[in-house]
Amino acid sequence: MRSGVIAQKVGMTRLFTEAGSHVPVTVLRLAQCQVVAHRTKDKDGYVAMQLGSGQRKVKNVSKAERGRFAVAKVEPKRKIAEFRVEEKELIPVGSEITADHFVVGQFVDVTGTSIGKGFAGGMKRWNFSGLRATHGVSISHRSIGSTGGRQDPGKTFKNKKMPGHMGVERVTTLNLKVVQLDVERGLIMIEGAVPGSKGGWITVRDAVKKPLPKDLPKPGKFKAPAAEAAAAAPAEAAPKEGA
Repeated sequence: MRSGVIAQKVGMTRLFTEAGSHVPVTVLRLAQCQVVAHRTKDKDGYVAMQLGSGQRKVKNVSKAERGRFAVAKVEPKRKIAEFRVEEKELIPVGSEITADHFVVGQFVDVTGTSIGKGFAGGMKRWNFSGLRATHGVSISHRSIGSTGGRQDPGKTFKNKKMPGHMGVERVTTLNLKVVQLDVERGLIMIEGAVPGSKGGWITVRDAVKKPLPKDLPKPGKFKAPAAEAAAAAPAEAAPKEGA
């Protein structure tokens, strides 16, 4: 099980195939998605990676959070999320996950917060059919009808579907296809609609109901932390004494 990523929804557009037909896609942007911390079996009881994405002003971050980001040597992040992974799939702390973490053609599961629609009636919120358009029904064609029995049970059961606040809920859309990647700009184009509004934060991970592609990178594609990258630089790059 690999880690997912935190992305920001840019909006929708379309891509054209070689046959001339167009494919509607949602554009997701990786805003410096970095590994902030690890969760281990010995210390936390489970194995996971904590990722952070987006930029946040230091003055708006508490001292405790600042210390946590300082340990990971990353800038304060706006959005934090955890992904359960296998121990062998852990990515080093401070690494930045890139768009080619996924491959074109693979299926992913996308989770986001749906757009708020305010107070909505039963027909819009729960897809009720409404009352009949004739035979004595007047004015209340869009009402939900009876909500409970009279003498038996004599009450309205808890969790009865009724008019109320609609939207602003955690929604997961399964089996969406990755159509195109732009690694330089950190963009992922996914076929179809994705829950949430423009600018909203989205989590993307490998589909659980589809087989993984054989060429999928494991534990994923990422840029090593700056400190490790500098240490790994060849010694010949440094000027020699007496040169």
